[in-house]
Formats: sequence, structure tokens, C-alpha cells
Amino acid sequence: MNEAIKNRYEFMILFDVENGNPNGDPDAGNLPRIDPESGYGIVTDVCLKRKIRNYVETVKDGETGYRIYIKENVPLNRSDSEAYEYLNLTDAKVKGEKKKNPDIDIKIRDFMCSNFFDIRTFGAVMTTFVKASLNCGQVRGPVQLGFARSIDPIVSQEVTITRVAITTEKDAEEKRTEMGRKAIVPYALYRAEGYISANLARKVTGFSTEDLELLWQAIINMFEHDHSAARGNMAVRELIVFKHSSELGDCPAYKLFDSVEIKKQQDVIFPRKFSDYNIQIHREQIPNSIEIIRKI
Repeated sequence: MNEAIKNRYEFMILFDVENGNPNGDPDAGNLPRIDPESGYGIVTDVCLKRKIRNYVETVKDGETGYRIYIKENVPLNRSDSEAYEYLNLTDAKVKGEKKKNPDIDIKIRDFMCSNFFDIRTFGAVMTTFVKASLNCGQVRGPVQLGFARSIDPIVSQEVTITRVAITTEKDAEEKRTEMGRKAIVPYALYRAEGYISANLARKVTGFSTEDLELLWQAIINMFEHDHSAARGNMAVRELIVFKHSSELGDCPAYKLFDSVEIKKQQDVIFPRKFSDYNIQIHREQIPNSIEIIRKI
């Protein structure tokens, strides 16, 4: 396994959407997620992690050490059982083995971390108890993402559309088209904040420098292979990385995030493109020991 990262990081992602729905809310008829009090748009951390997982799965295609644990149509217990098979354990004898060898839980965890990129990165709850003793534990991952929030309040629009694909034979006899509705955001710029703990990487998952570079690559390209009619034109516009000089860091994360100022250009009332915003990093607010890297 490659050596774990040695520096703490914080990072900020700026991405935008044009005439699309970045993250539908199933509790609101799949309309774009929104903070009802402020009107700001929201994209969940789960949504962003899914796109990162999909990109890694696409570029690595099942390569050893870079498989994805949480994926469509693959039961979690199927992956959990691989650790038991590797260690020659069975459901019947695992409890006895754990009493004899207290390190067996660590070996199970290490197997899962070394084989699955998303466990090594984000962590996972692998305590499903579908089988009484099939338990790979819980892993707290070094990489954590918060919800993304739009820079300005958004206006969700429902656009009426027509389709020529008729559902039933009876409908085909009575009409030529059917009506439908599509929810879009005309334009919005979103900001998401993330955290990477070198301490957890070293002590728990072994998240390495190679994993870190793949994570940056996945974030930058997470919308490039995820285009659809529903999501419209989405793109990561900025990836700002703050690299601390040590494992535990040089200052609180909020000071780093507060140093990034995003505001509309003068005379812009309704932003409709990324250039309608000005992004400025106030270096004087940040300790000199912290390196600022703009990946895009």
C-alpha cells in the first residue's frame, strides 16, 4: 500500500448549472433542492460523492485497489463477504476467532480500505447485520464534503414540454402528443467545502498521495461524464486547495474559507454565466505556512 498523506487539506469547489436541475428533491416533486427560508439552492454531499465515485469507477474500471464499494446493483454484503473469504473466516466461526485474535477487526477493515477507493476516501458503514456476524465495522474516512449552496438565491422554473411518445394504444387513438413538465434552474453558481484529515488517513484508511491526486482529478471532471437532459450544462469552474504544513494543520478551516470572496460583477443583477462573478482570495487573511493551489 502507498504511504498515507502527511498534510491536512481543505478545499473549495465552485461549480455551476445552466438550464438544468443539479439535484432534484424527491420530497418536492424532484424540483431543485432549495433552502425554503433563504431561497438559496442546495446540492447534497451524497450527490457530489456519487459523481466522484462514478468517475473513479469509469477511469479505473475495477483496477485492484480502486474498486467502488457503494455502487448500483451490488449488495453491500457481497463486498463484505470478500474480506471474510480473504481471511478464511466463516459466519459460524468468526465470533470465536475474534475472541482469540482481537486484531481480526483491524485486518477486516484494512482489507476493505485497501481494495475499495471510496471506503479509503469517504469511509463507510459496513455493519449491515443481514447475517448475524457478517460485520466489517465502520470506517471514518479522511475526506468529508459539506452541502453545496448557491452563491445567490435561485429561481426554480417548471417548463412545460410536449412529447410525441404516447404511452398506451388507447391514448394513441385519441391524441398525437402528451404534455410534461421539466424543472430547471436558469443559472446558478454553487460553492461546496471539503476537508481532508491526514491524521485519519494515517491512522485508519491509508489514503495516499496517489489517492489524493485521483480525488482532485475526479472532482474536476465529475460532471464531464455525467451530462444528461435533466442536468443540462454543468461544470466545475474552480477547485481551490489549501495545503497545511503539517498533519494537524496551521489554522481553523473557517478562516481559509472566509478568505475566498465571491461576488457579482458590477452592474450584474441576474447572473447568467460564470464570468458574471468575481472570485478573489485574500491571501493576507491566511498564515504564510499554508499553500494555496488553484487546480483550475
